Amino acid sequence: MELRHLRYFRVLAQTLNFTRAAELLHIAQPPLSRQIRQLEETLGVDLLERSRPLRLTEAGRYFYEQSAMLLDQLEQISEGTRRIANSERQWLRIGFAPSTLYDLLPELIRQLRSNQELELGLQEMITLQQVEALKAGRIDIGFGRIHIKDPAIDQQVLREDPLVVALPCGHPLIGQPIDLVRLAFEPFVLYPATPRPSYADHIMALFSSQGLSVQVIQWTNELQTALGLVAAGLGITLVPASVQRQHRDDIVYAPLSEAAAVSPIILSRRVGDNSPQVRHCLSLIERMTGH
Repeated sequence: MELRHLRYFRVLAQTLNFTRAAELLHIAQPPLSRQIRQLEETLGVDLLERSRPLRLTEAGRYFYEQSAMLLDQLEQISEGTRRIANSERQWLRIGFAPSTLYDLLPELIRQLRSNQELELGLQEMITLQQVEALKAGRIDIGFGRIHIKDPAIDQQVLREDPLVVALPCGHPLIGQPIDLVRLAFEPFVLYPATPRPSYADHIMALFSSQGLSVQVIQWTNELQTALGLVAAGLGITLVPASVQRQHRDDIVYAPLSEAAAVSPIILSRRVGDNSPQVRHCLSLIERMTGH
């Protein structure tokens, strides 16, 4: 399957007329018919009811809707690429851990998007993945939760986010003072399971520093999945306090007694990267955080 097949089919699906579609595509009708047949053979389905009038099959309607969206997206990417190549726009790619979306990142994204000369790309990934993506040039800045030592990467702690306990409604610890010693006896839903090291290792290290261990009853890869399992009564978990901004009626958040139980928000970038778009992003962060 090639792009021309998608483009030819889009025009045919819009006109439902081989003659008219061929005219719009500036090709003869027989080659157009052959291209559509090739597309159907590749997919192994009929996209058209070749009757009078011409109609799309159910599969054809679905393929048209999905392929049209892909073509629109490709055209936007192509146009953005041309603008960047002509120095009309700069390109900034940000990787972010999901939990950082509850803090300063949403406001930063809003401010970055207000710059008409900047193309912004966003990709969800944990800190370890961000470091690899930075070194490979796939992203320019990362927002994560753990420290990783790498001579090619510069990391800066933007904020220390206190940890809170996520408890299911009706849990006996609700309303009581809570510390890590008490939590060591509770079943934990811990995330992410992979890749490692990760936020999960940070949580386990907090317990280990006090000679304690975490009783993991369930591993998961997503924060939202962990919270859903807590709400279902499977166990408890620790989350950054900023996550409380996502209000849920089936979970109670409670503070920890240990002031040192925090999860940092860490900015990662390539050492020596002083590109204009990175400098602009850093200046916005400095204004937002005060440092």
